[in-house]
Amino acid sequence: MKPLSRGMLAALALPILAGQALADGCGSTPIQSENPDPNTPLTLEAAVRRAGYATPEVLMAALEARASSADADQAGRWLNPSVAIETENFSGTGPLKGFNTSESTLTIEQTFQLGDKRRLLQRSARAEAALASATCEAQRLEVQTLAGELFLDLQAATEMAKVATEAATLAGEFSNVVARRVEAGASAPPELVRSRAEEAILQAAADAARGEVEARALALASVWGQGRVDFGLPDSVGETPDRMEMKTDAARMSHPKLAEAKAGSAARSAATDLARAGAWPNMTLSAGFRRFEQTGDHAFLAGVSVPLPLFDRNQDATRAARLRYQGAELNAQVVETRLRAQQASLVARSRAFASRLDRLEGEALPLAEQAYFAAAEGYRVGKFDLTATLDARRSLIETRAAVIEARLALETEMLRLSALIGAAPFEGVSQ
Repeated sequence: MKPLSRGMLAALALPILAGQALADGCGSTPIQSENPDPNTPLTLEAAVRRAGYATPEVLMAALEARASSADADQAGRWLNPSVAIETENFSGTGPLKGFNTSESTLTIEQTFQLGDKRRLLQRSARAEAALASATCEAQRLEVQTLAGELFLDLQAATEMAKVATEAATLAGEFSNVVARRVEAGASAPPELVRSRAEEAILQAAADAARGEVEARALALASVWGQGRVDFGLPDSVGETPDRMEMKTDAARMSHPKLAEAKAGSAARSAATDLARAGAWPNMTLSAGFRRFEQTGDHAFLAGVSVPLPLFDRNQDATRAARLRYQGAELNAQVVETRLRAQQASLVARSRAFASRLDRLEGEALPLAEQAYFAAAEGYRVGKFDLTATLDARRSLIETRAAVIEARLALETEMLRLSALIGAAPFEGVSQ
């Protein structure tokens, strides 16, 4: 029997504050989530939904998106004015002794950003906030897909444990048949020893299969930050779910990763415009009031200060921003191309796995069952030897395991395809 194999990426998930989830939207405020019923069997839809709103990585990405939005609000603020009070010509010597000849000046200064820099700065910050939100949505889809795959792993492991238990039960029943034949003198005693050994091996395999179920359940729970299994194990696999129409979509693709790439391009474009505006210097206007203590007179003053852009016109920063924008545009094109290639690959693999499952379920499994039960009956009446019967049983167990693995492979590919095109159970993710 070939063991099921799947990477346990979820074991690396970070801990999370208990019971927190997100409302709709990556930038929404965390809210208290509903407590799952540990006695209710977990479903694929529930696992995907919970991963999307309670996974630590998604929560951190959502907080970063909200922080970026706050940065955008801050970017739109006016620069603060400055106030200066200055006293001159006091505590000197001769006529300047004391404060009788001092001059006091009150000045207010305000710096203005020329070149429409304030609007461009806010626009750039909004673009970065949109990028952070798109990154959060891409992260959400990624962990939801992981949770879905781990759920299917758990479901397959549960079914595999059921098959292993049934195999051990069959071995026990067959050992009783061998024992009766040995007692009747129709079979040699070593055959009973061999049958009991095979039974012990299958019992050990069943124990290991049950342990694998527990391990995979813990791996799934760790996706949303739990260190224990807080849900009911999923029901055993019944009929294979209806298969979606497996074809490529010629329409323009919309996917969180592509949205993230396009948001990155927009952010780099805004940064380029902002860097270009940096060639304009800022202008500082000042106005004030001056009092002459010696005469009691007063006067107003005004001034303007503008840096001379002789050496630095922000040209290098503009060139760097332009190059990063070109890279972001290229990345968006590459992401869309690769997503389309991934979709075509998933469709092709799903078709192949569907054909394999149909052949195993429709042909191989019925024949293996027929062969074993015929061999067991033949052994009971003395027509077949023990080796042929044990081989038939081993073939039956391996065929049942192959069916489970084929179903897992098909459902995993279909799950990935669903995540790619936004089909159930991923309709809630921005596609």
